[in-house]
Amino acid sequence: MKAIAYNIKPNEKEWLVLANYKKHDITIIANSLSKETLAFVNGKEALLVFNQDKVDADLIAGLRANGIKYIATTSFTTDHIDLNAAALAGVKIANVPFEDGANTSFEGMQQVIKNLDQWAAGICVGSACACALNCRAHKKEG
Repeated sequence: MKAIAYNIKPNEKEWLVLANYKKHDITIIANSLSKETLAFVNGKEALLVFNQDKVDADLIAGLRANGIKYIATTSFTTDHIDLNAAALAGVKIANVPFEDGANTSFEGMQQVIKNLDQWAAGICVGSACACALNCRAHKKEG
């Protein structure tokens, strides 16, 4: 899957590269996601964001118009993403599910790659699904 990661710090880049292990074609951008940097998503299917990246309705519309179908956040929370706007645009959202009180940053990146793997295979991301639509009852666990 072709993906893009914005606003990535050096240690996060290292964890992402290790977790990905050359499975997905991921473009890494140091700049924050904004209207000015939106053009970099052209030709990508998935966006990787961090919890400091605000993804509002305007950005989601621009992302979808440029081909983004999936947004994977590296955090447990999704309050930085307009989930309703994503649902209306048909963009699927996944997070890093909170398990046993603690996930390391590397484990979080592994979950992000697992989400990309499942989307690429056409499989639901299961408990990582953060979509606004309540469709978990209709999903296959992956």
